Amino acid sequence: MGSINSTLSDRQAVWAFVLGCVAVTIGVVAHLPMFAMARSMGYRMAGMPMDGMMLGGMALIVLGTLVAAYGLLPRNLAAQRAAAADIVVAAPEDAELSLAHWGLMAVLVVALVIDVMKPASLGFTVPGMISEYGVPKRTVSLVPFFALAGTVTGSVLWGWIADVYGRKASILLSAVMFVGTSICGAMPSLAWNIAMCFMMGAAAGGMLPVTYALLAEMMPNRHRGWSLVLVGGLGAVGGYFAASGISAILQPVFGWRILWLANLPTGLTLVLLGALIPESAKFLLARGRVQEAEAVMRRFGATATRASVRITGPRATALTGVKLYGKLAALSICALSWGLVNFGLLLWLPADLVAKGYSVGVSSRLLAESALIAFPTVFLAAFLYSRWSTKWSLAVMIALTLAGLLLVLQLELAGSGSPVLPVALLIVGTNGIIAIVLPYAAESFPMRVRGRATGWVAACTKAGGLIAQGLTIAGIALSMGASSLMVMVPTALSLVLVAWFGRETRGRDLRDLDADNGQIGHAG
Repeated sequence: MGSINSTLSDRQAVWAFVLGCVAVTIGVVAHLPMFAMARSMGYRMAGMPMDGMMLGGMALIVLGTLVAAYGLLPRNLAAQRAAAADIVVAAPEDAELSLAHWGLMAVLVVALVIDVMKPASLGFTVPGMISEYGVPKRTVSLVPFFALAGTVTGSVLWGWIADVYGRKASILLSAVMFVGTSICGAMPSLAWNIAMCFMMGAAAGGMLPVTYALLAEMMPNRHRGWSLVLVGGLGAVGGYFAASGISAILQPVFGWRILWLANLPTGLTLVLLGALIPESAKFLLARGRVQEAEAVMRRFGATATRASVRITGPRATALTGVKLYGKLAALSICALSWGLVNFGLLLWLPADLVAKGYSVGVSSRLLAESALIAFPTVFLAAFLYSRWSTKWSLAVMIALTLAGLLLVLQLELAGSGSPVLPVALLIVGTNGIIAIVLPYAAESFPMRVRGRATGWVAACTKAGGLIAQGLTIAGIALSMGASSLMVMVPTALSLVLVAWFGRETRGRDLRDLDADNGQIGHAG
């Protein structure tokens, strides 16, 4: 009888999620007639009144998101979390990759491309916003500022959601929010754009950590490092390429708003991809769905065991020692520098190029072509990380970013020249950094502080963007040359610190790191 009730409950949950998705989609579609009406005005909607259909659509989006979240919410939560507390799911160290592993990696790359292209689109909307709303750059800076603030919020919130809802469910909830926030492209006022961008950032903020968590549980240990770098790197490069490509093709025809409305088809694509993403075996075991968990583990060659180690010693709860603090400082400054480049210099680059006489289409195409160049770099980063050196592969990517900054400074000082090489180096270097820095952080700290240290490094990537946008909002307008000079200082410092404090982790069992720090003792 209990099994029947559980099955009925699961069916009701699925239908609730489907109904929520349909409601959100209808709510977004209700905004499209107003967008179509603005065609004769070049799709400029500033100052247009919001009609009843748009307001009703917004209500449907809110209601649909809540219903979808209810459908994803597990039952008997406290008992399930207690049951899963000491379950460890992992593949054997020497297991080979199967078709299931490659399929999972491919699906997660597509998911990350969709995730990354949302914040990556910010820079391509800025020139259009400045023109349509007739406001200065410092005012429009509120859009990326609140979007990045949303990603910081999402980074914290999504970790909790992944624990409560499960890995797969948290990805699906992100997708539903992506669909809903696509109405940003039909908002007639800048204030509504700011609010919607905050929600979009909150949805995007936690996707990458959740992806890493899911891959780490499904991938054999000896394939974990390069697979994390490859999936994260391809997702980052692909997201930027998708954003710049859509801008180059569609923005000259439909204006900047099409970049937000594109969230509708891409978000729905992510929802459909959810059928190909397996749920965490640990999460299934905690819910008592043993047969499903066993099927997932058989598919990925994993096994479930009960934890048999405990943490001992005075260093069990905190970072101690100059080396660990130096390592944390090195990776934090590296992440901060990446945020300053990616959400500062590169975010404003399309507007700066337009101001220097380039057309919107030319600047977007330049960035798209540069992102295409970055694709081979991701494979190179994964190869270097797994076959050469984890420490020095990160150092190489920092050095490439530093070289790009130097060339941007030279371009500004010369007053002319091609921006292709500087932009290409910046995109190659920064995508290499973001592909490597989080996996390297996860491998570089003892178990008891690993999550907090990695989370801190991830937060620093967003903090760099907040600093960059905060300067603009404060009215501190910097040229490309001045911006590159400012970012060169922490970038060069991070290169020195990584070279000095970084530790080689290639080929090492992470448990050896804990043993080196006296933090693991076997349970008696």
